[in-house]
Amino acid sequence: MINSRHPTRRAALASGVTALLFALAVAPSAYAAPPSQAFGPDRAEALATGLGARSAGAYIDQVTGKSVVSVTDAAAAAQVRASGGVAQLVRHGSAALAAVTSDLDATAAVAGTAWATDPATGQVVVSIDPTVTGKALAKVTSAIARHGDAVRVEYLSGALHKTIAGGQAIYGGQYRCSLGFNVQDSAGNYYFLTAGHCTNIASSWYANSAKTTLLGTRSGTSFPGNDYGIVRYATSYTNHPGSVYLYSGSQDITAAGNASVGQAVRRSGSTTGVRSGSVTATNATVNYAEGTVTGLIRTTVCAEGGDSGGSLFAGSIALGLTSGGSGNCTSGGTTFFQPVTEPLSVYGVHVY
Repeated sequence: MINSRHPTRRAALASGVTALLFALAVAPSAYAAPPSQAFGPDRAEALATGLGARSAGAYIDQVTGKSVVSVTDAAAAAQVRASGGVAQLVRHGSAALAAVTSDLDATAAVAGTAWATDPATGQVVVSIDPTVTGKALAKVTSAIARHGDAVRVEYLSGALHKTIAGGQAIYGGQYRCSLGFNVQDSAGNYYFLTAGHCTNIASSWYANSAKTTLLGTRSGTSFPGNDYGIVRYATSYTNHPGSVYLYSGSQDITAAGNASVGQAVRRSGSTTGVRSGSVTATNATVNYAEGTVTGLIRTTVCAEGGDSGGSLFAGSIALGLTSGGSGNCTSGGTTFFQPVTEPLSVYGVHVY
């Protein structure tokens, strides 16, 4: 969202890179397939990958609910249609967008910025929060200007931050976070996953603020770079169901998966409870003050302090762990999540 509190900064940037703030010069076109042909997110993603540089990725159209493959030419669009899918014509494909992201990673990693590919428009969306000013803003602007309409800029109304202060509340050190998902290893030992910026700050985690009920002890942590950590349950604590707490009932979790752009999702956290939204990007990069985290899921779901580590899910499928973002649950905002499939693989555990 545009930050109206910074008109001077916006005017200065507009004078130098006005073209970057508009949609593609080539208006997107849609190529529809017969509605009788099933074409889900997995098939769309596979086809987009197979098209290589001729595709910008795949997404779920929130109006029609159909999976769409973004393509750079009519021949690729025809290939998508022949497979029973819907194609969206965009100017820039995956190779060009990867080059943009690589350049931003190398030259514009300023705290208070984030970027991710938008497959619906074939652009890299660069988010800039109000703390980015002066030389830092000039550095980011210079990097953006090199890439023309392959980049779209958005100004965040609030600062990017970790949502430290889930599902249910967990307490470690002087902080409160949220439990993500209960997991188990092949030997039958129980653990839970949460945000790495939470497990970085404390070894022991408790079920209450007085810290009289021990949940368990940290077994691993990764932040920045990633944002996940794992805590092994103490033998004295035996209540660890394989579900997400909804603050009015629960949602059973039966599997873990990867998020799709346009997918409807929910988040559970100890500050703001259960909130809904949709996925706007995957493989996003966020530059926190403490360091850069890559490979995140970007969403429209709001979050606040204390929601860190909480569960992102779609039905019974575990998707991610709350990392951070901007805004709040009064005015809305953007929130980023660590994909859950990575820590499940790294730590050799599974949801149940």
